[in-house]
Amino acid sequence: MAGQTELLLARARERFVVQDYYGAVHLLESVVDSGRSFADVHHLLGVSLSLLGQADRALDELDRALELNPRYVEALIHQGLVLNELGRTDEAQEAFGRAANHMAKPAAGLPAPAAAQLANRHAELGETYAAAGAMSRAIQQYETALELGPEFHDLRYRMARLLMEAGRPLEAREALEQVVRARPNFVDAEAALGLAHYLSGDAGGARSVWQACLNRRPENARVEAYLAMLNRAGQ
Repeated sequence: MAGQTELLLARARERFVVQDYYGAVHLLESVVDSGRSFADVHHLLGVSLSLLGQADRALDELDRALELNPRYVEALIHQGLVLNELGRTDEAQEAFGRAANHMAKPAAGLPAPAAAQLANRHAELGETYAAAGAMSRAIQQYETALELGPEFHDLRYRMARLLMEAGRPLEAREALEQVVRARPNFVDAEAALGLAHYLSGDAGGARSVWQACLNRRPENARVEAYLAMLNRAGQ
């Protein structure tokens, strides 16, 4: 599953480079629909939509990227550019100011842009290990990425998914609880937290998490399916 996500993202980047923005959008929306999207997916989707003249949709995707990773400098810059095109100059300047502020702050003893770039490279290497079935090494790469970017909760979410695939649901729960605390509107992470509870033998905790998630976002098909599974199992 992780390998398929990386393959779609790589193909979307190829489409973007050759200016096939419609093709990039189609591939990136497939990643989003799979429930495994992360900040750079939403960022690239937002940039592609902006280049297609769909500014409002572009802003929605860039906002989503920044919800997952508030220190995402490139997303802030592109958000500012789109806002500026729409004549929302005050908001654009705020976005540019936030980008400049994050660029000035070091992380893990490195300039913030360098730390962010290295964190993403470690995450990409982690996905490569995961696609090869080397789950322990994949998780180690994500741990290194999070040392460089502890606020990169999209990476923490991806690591938690790998932890569940590796049969380590208790560690996944701990990671997902951090994500949900920091990003209470991150519905995919909350749904995954319920699954981590279930896989660790806590069906009651899973039901509580999923029911709370459904109360906030009704008609979430994935969460409804999880609750139906519990009902069928009498749990």
